[in-house]
Amino acid sequence: MNVVLNDCSILLSRSKACQVLNLNRSTVHRRTLPDQPKPVREETKCQPRALSPYERERLWSTMTSPEFLDQPPHEIYHTLLSRGELLGSISTMHRLLREKAAAGERRAQRPPQSNAIPRLLAEKPNQVFTWDVTKLRISRSGVYLSLYVVLDLYSRFVVAWMVSTKENSALAIQLMEEASIRYGIEPQTLTIHQDRGAPMTSHRYIDMMNDLGINLSHSRPRVSNDNPMSESQFKTMKYQPDYPNRFEGTAHAREWCEAYFDWYNFSHHHSSLGGFTPGQVYTGGFEDVWRQRQKTLQDYYEQHPERFINGAPTAARPPEVVEINPRPDVGQSTGFAEGVVNFPTLTAVKERNIS
Repeated sequence: MNVVLNDCSILLSRSKACQVLNLNRSTVHRRTLPDQPKPVREETKCQPRALSPYERERLWSTMTSPEFLDQPPHEIYHTLLSRGELLGSISTMHRLLREKAAAGERRAQRPPQSNAIPRLLAEKPNQVFTWDVTKLRISRSGVYLSLYVVLDLYSRFVVAWMVSTKENSALAIQLMEEASIRYGIEPQTLTIHQDRGAPMTSHRYIDMMNDLGINLSHSRPRVSNDNPMSESQFKTMKYQPDYPNRFEGTAHAREWCEAYFDWYNFSHHHSSLGGFTPGQVYTGGFEDVWRQRQKTLQDYYEQHPERFINGAPTAARPPEVVEINPRPDVGQSTGFAEGVVNFPTLTAVKERNIS
């Protein structure tokens, strides 16, 4: 390396030569220096301000006495100082504890928790439901209603919803039990995904879902994006132009939600579904709509091919697989009684016999 650098340095500086040869200048400088003897490290001298061995032993005896055995250095220092005694500083006490291997937590600490990442996959409707609860403000300050919403993961179809003045496991059980019966869910064919709120983690709720043959999946603690579909639906709802800032009461909330979920299921062209409505994807009726869209695009392409620089267009289709946290290697009317589950208007899904 020295020979090459010396040849280059005739016309170039060492920095330029290293740049031409793609070498690190610091490494070259270090390796080309003559061997230097390593300095001999002098023995560490004793700090003249340090406590004497007698003073250290006295301090240690005091710290381990029955009076101070369970007290931290901060408490020991100020207690002794109030008595007119000063045996050492707080930092000296900590240093002495470390030397004696007596520092650290005195009680057993909870080990770091590692929660499995929830990974869910749906290839057709009624395989995975996701649900959550959001709060609705009413005109009375400080009082909120609870809106329960259950989504089909594959189609984003709202299969059930409920407005209540309470949030508890009994209403969650009622919601899921009635939905599973109404949609004919067979045991061990459905997974319900939720976060870790009190209604979702209660023993009563979990036991009832096990009795129904429904598998449960939970978000990780303090991870906000493990239930993205439900959170996205709530944002769509609360960003509607006619969304009330405050509802007048339970009846008003149910009336507005019924109109909203009817629009969401049967009129909302969902961006993640290729522009189809959740109802069309849930029932499979999107196929006829897709053929009509494709025909329209093809007719327009034949009239104006110069406007499509990438060739004939293809109408978008809904995704064949919908996942939550995919693996890196895988690409209603008013007047309902309290707690009554509301199902969307199902006139568009009669072929599934759930109207």
